[in-house]
Amino acid sequence: MVAKATIDDVAALAGVSMKTVSRVVNNEPNVRAATREKVAAAIAALDYRPSQSARSLAANRSYVLGLLYDNPSASYVIDVQAGALATCRRAGYDLLIHPCKHDSEELTQEVLLLARQSRVDGLILTPPLSDIAELVQGLVEAQVPFVRLSPTENKAACPYVQTNDQEAAYDMTCKLLELGHTRIGFIAGHPDHKAVTERYLGYLAALKENDLRYDRTLVEQGYNSFDSGRECAARLLDLPDAPTAIFASNDDMAAGVIIEAHHRGIAMPVELSVAGFDDTPVAHQIFPSLTTVRQPIVEMAGKAAELLIKLLKGKSVQMPAAIMSCRILERESTHQVQP
Repeated sequence: MVAKATIDDVAALAGVSMKTVSRVVNNEPNVRAATREKVAAAIAALDYRPSQSARSLAANRSYVLGLLYDNPSASYVIDVQAGALATCRRAGYDLLIHPCKHDSEELTQEVLLLARQSRVDGLILTPPLSDIAELVQGLVEAQVPFVRLSPTENKAACPYVQTNDQEAAYDMTCKLLELGHTRIGFIAGHPDHKAVTERYLGYLAALKENDLRYDRTLVEQGYNSFDSGRECAARLLDLPDAPTAIFASNDDMAAGVIIEAHHRGIAMPVELSVAGFDDTPVAHQIFPSLTTVRQPIVEMAGKAAELLIKLLKGKSVQMPAAIMSCRILERESTHQVQP
């Protein structure tokens, strides 16, 4: 059996100290490019695999980040995991994924216990966890490094990444108005997901900007799930003067609208236009394919992990936030109103 290469072997082959090898392996700064290349070549030649436990012990870190989530959309969770994991892999970190119940009375204690027992170096909070005031304050007091995705409150507590949800929802509503729709139904997101409420504000702003009267009967409360989207669609389509377009706060609910419309024999998009938000896989898997707002979820999660790793390395992180733009993707589910 061939003995595994050690850090001493890499240092000897590269002609550098073990400390320099360690700094290269840990992606630390202030290593000359030529030296970094020599060490990388030695690592490749020897097929060196650093011991994670030895690395952690030497640096007094676990090199593990924790990703906390509570979201009914499987696509959203998968995209967040993919983005954070890609950054972690590039930086030599592992990712611990932990589901939470945002309405649990024990949430803060659960998260603090997780941080202690798992020895994660820091945490990434996703909505709606990113807006739980008690949790945020608990992490600040316990001095646990963390970053947040799409917070709406107490934004000075830590670095965060967000998108222009309100502006994007405004643009989508205006797009539907440009297509000739004047009765636009809106399905609001889960009331505990405060970031999603920004989309409702964008809808309202577009109506006001275009001198359209707000009609409360055209707004339904959804809960970010396919089933809630279908239930809301049923109530909207049962109205005596039903909307000619429905804008749902996320793609799962928009998919529910499309299925309900199919069930009723409504021709889309000629008789009903449907729009969503997020651009999750369901948006192009359903028929007709969904016009939606692309929220860069993967990129946002990757950026959040990047900011957290910077904090852990003692680097300065520019505040207040990293803001990533959304954009409208027009597909087959929307159509010009027929005269």
